[in-house]
Amino acid sequence: MIAVQTEELVKVFGKFSALNGLELMVEEGTIFGFLGPNGAGKTTSIRILTGLAHATSGKAWVLGNLIGSSKDPIAKQIGFLPEEPAFYTWMTPLEFLDYVGRIFGLPSAERDARSKELLQLAGLEDSAKRRIGGFSRGMRQRLALAQALINRPRVLFLDEPASALDPVGRKEVLGFIEQLRGQCTVFMSTHILADVERVCDTVGIINHGKLVTQAPREALLAQYAVPALEVEVDDHSKNDVMSWIESLRNMPWVKVISHDAPTLRVIVNDIELAKKELLTSAVQAGIVFNKYEVVRPSLEDVFMQLVGEEEIKQ
Repeated sequence: MIAVQTEELVKVFGKFSALNGLELMVEEGTIFGFLGPNGAGKTTSIRILTGLAHATSGKAWVLGNLIGSSKDPIAKQIGFLPEEPAFYTWMTPLEFLDYVGRIFGLPSAERDARSKELLQLAGLEDSAKRRIGGFSRGMRQRLALAQALINRPRVLFLDEPASALDPVGRKEVLGFIEQLRGQCTVFMSTHILADVERVCDTVGIINHGKLVTQAPREALLAQYAVPALEVEVDDHSKNDVMSWIESLRNMPWVKVISHDAPTLRVIVNDIELAKKELLTSAVQAGIVFNKYEVVRPSLEDVFMQLVGEEEIKQ
């Protein structure tokens, strides 16, 4: 069954088009990674799919229900975690989940059982009676995920669920999401490639409000990923690095370059030629490497090719 579908979805804000004919189709039961740079249209898409915003034109369906129709019954079948969830910080997690359960009309006994079940799933059972105001950001995000699951949704929408967290918090939240595999459809928007690579079965890449591509993660890697070289430039070379990188861009064997100092990743179309000429050009420019290796193709390489280096910088 198709869990989420859009058809020629358009959203215009004044003179700005946030969505430009978005076409999506997400199978039920998958963890779908909705990947794109900031401003690509991810949040706007989720707001329309959850009924929080209206499309300018086009159609969207969740679980076969047309969004925006007068008989739209999806509210009790979906869960939603916004990018910046809000809490009553004077409440405890148990009180907060009970409150959300009341909104969904759950009976008292079911609210109590479901709240305890979710706190255990979120790893917060030992903090069930602490005030939320004293929670770390990672703990709050896991609690926000728990509240989005209180009604046992068939589709869970997550908007940048781990983007503002430190490495420990991100690991905890992604671990929580992984536990949901097979329990519901997860529609997760993010600009963090590593998060998608870790938890998602299927990936859709959006840019400028349009779907660039969509496929199972491994199929994307097989279709688009190409060899890459990764080097770590020695600090003593830093004054020469930018001019050297600019010279590399003109090399016929270079496809895309990403630079996150001190690491340089070069996606190439001829790995053997690249290995020789990269070293030669570095020696000529006086660049010293602390690390030099051929790296396996990754989702980042696919993203770099399809969206482009300049888009990522923005």
